[in-house]
Amino acid sequence: MLKETLTKAFSDQVNKEFYSSYLYLAMSAYAEQTGYKGIANWFFVQAQEEMAHAIHMYQYIMERGATPGFGVIQAPPTTFAGIHDVFAQVLTHEQYVTESINAIATQTMKENDHAGYNFIMWYVDEQVEEEAGINDILAKLSNFGDDPGFLYSLDNELAARVFVNPFP
Repeated sequence: MLKETLTKAFSDQVNKEFYSSYLYLAMSAYAEQTGYKGIANWFFVQAQEEMAHAIHMYQYIMERGATPGFGVIQAPPTTFAGIHDVFAQVLTHEQYVTESINAIATQTMKENDHAGYNFIMWYVDEQVEEEAGINDILAKLSNFGDDPGFLYSLDNELAARVFVNPFP
């Protein structure tokens, strides 16, 4: 049985993952409305991935014999100052998620929940990937700015992303 403190921590993370999905859907809509269908696709795939994370954590809570708690999911922002701003906000958000995941990992260690620690470590590794990918996009945006040719190329590059459920 998952301890109450860890049930709450994992449940809170489920809600954060649902919010992340909601946020990336809003960013996808923004990108599409500004003519960047490839970037919109990247955010849409990101939204699907975050939803998969939420469901995976929900299933883990249930598998451990606990009942997940659900909180209010706030509305995400819907206006942005441009493509660079959107990705800068993504990095800030992913850093926030990383802190939350790390806190759960620490809590599982303190409570000697080896199964919980093993489970959350997948997410620790995933957050390293998330931040690295965003930093790569932000570096490109910093190097090339609003150059139309670059933005066209980036849009095409990000259009190729497809959702692959990490938990089939």
